[in-house]
Amino acid sequence: MTELKDQLSLLGHKTVYRQDYAPEVLEAFDNKHPEHDYWVRFNCPEFTSLCPITGQPDFAEIRISYIPDIKMVESKSLKIYLFSFRNHGAFHEDCVNIIMKDLIRLMNPKYIEVTGIFTPRGGISIYPYANYGRKGTKYEEMAAHRLMNHE
Repeated sequence: MTELKDQLSLLGHKTVYRQDYAPEVLEAFDNKHPEHDYWVRFNCPEFTSLCPITGQPDFAEIRISYIPDIKMVESKSLKIYLFSFRNHGAFHEDCVNIIMKDLIRLMNPKYIEVTGIFTPRGGISIYPYANYGRKGTKYEEMAAHRLMNHE
């Protein structure tokens, strides 16, 4: 395993927030317990993005849960990444799927799910949910089960 300081560049430095969608700010570090399955959950109650048609702001709570394998996402980089959606035009469903796919590319987790709990606009709330389980494993079956039994 490489040293944490060699894997992470954002911790211990002044936070610079991006004004555009920036998946390249995501950083990962080595999971110290890859032999065990366990959940990691992030909750971002102040997520914002823009409607791609009207340019109006959308507000949401983004919930990310995953079972790591070799790599894990570093929380400060995740915060900066999620903030980068602030001026990004994307529908609610797109935001949730983009976040999930970017985290899969970064970490290659065993399992991941992302939920967006968007506040009402025009009298309706939207709660998109996306998940992924590694192909050919029990996590693929888990993803199918959780999707089919999602509330």
